[in-house]
Amino acid sequence: MPIIKSAKKRVKVAKKAAVRNSKTKRALKTALKAFGKKAGNDTHATVQSNIDKAAKKGLVHKNKAARMKKQASAAAKAAGVKPGVTKAAPKAAAKPAAAKKAPAKKPAAKKPAAKKTSK
Repeated sequence: MPIIKSAKKRVKVAKKAAVRNSKTKRALKTALKAFGKKAGNDTHATVQSNIDKAAKKGLVHKNKAARMKKQASAAAKAAGVKPGVTKAAPKAAAKPAAAKKAPAKKPAAKKPAAKKTSK
């Protein structure tokens, strides 16, 4: 057990980080397993998102993350899934927004040039 105050804090911080890292790793593994069972647009997007999160947090090396994403895309393509397309609900027709004119800004006043002194 640490005695120094800063060492005690490091133990607490390390414990929090370990929990956070294990959650991210678990989410990645779960997404990969779900993608392996059923390759679909939603699972493919989830896998790529989880891989990116793990790489951003430093849990997976960026090159390994790129390799994993490439393998997932290849598996999705082999399963007949278009990786770039996701199943999203069609967007409702948006109402045209009322045109608002921004108030005209006055040009900033220019400062006079600094005087040069000659000797």
